[in-house]
Amino acid sequence: MSTTEDTVKLSVRVHPRAAKNEVVGLTKDVWQIRLTAPPIKGKANNELLDFLSQLLGIAKSRVDIIKGHTTKNKLLAIRGLSQEVIMSRLAPNYNSPRPFSSCDNATGKYQARFPRWE
Repeated sequence: MSTTEDTVKLSVRVHPRAAKNEVVGLTKDVWQIRLTAPPIKGKANNELLDFLSQLLGIAKSRVDIIKGHTTKNKLLAIRGLSQEVIMSRLAPNYNSPRPFSSCDNATGKYQARFPRWE
């Protein structure tokens, strides 16, 4: 996440055609988000904007896709909220038994990962 004046840039990886819309977690500073919409004709993009604006409690017009209109990896611009507020509103919606964890493939063990507060 990076911040400029009143805009926060948020990296997101979208997983379309999921059973439900949900924030899966944070991996290497990229939010993992599942969406029920298929990635056809911008349906997943529209659902992503709707879902995030609802979670963040802001108008849909304050969330824009900067990069990644046709890929799973996207860079979003969110206007009018601070980075701390965005993190606090996304984190409670994180539905994992191991918050902010990642698996070390060499050992097969989970290690705690926490977002950077820059």
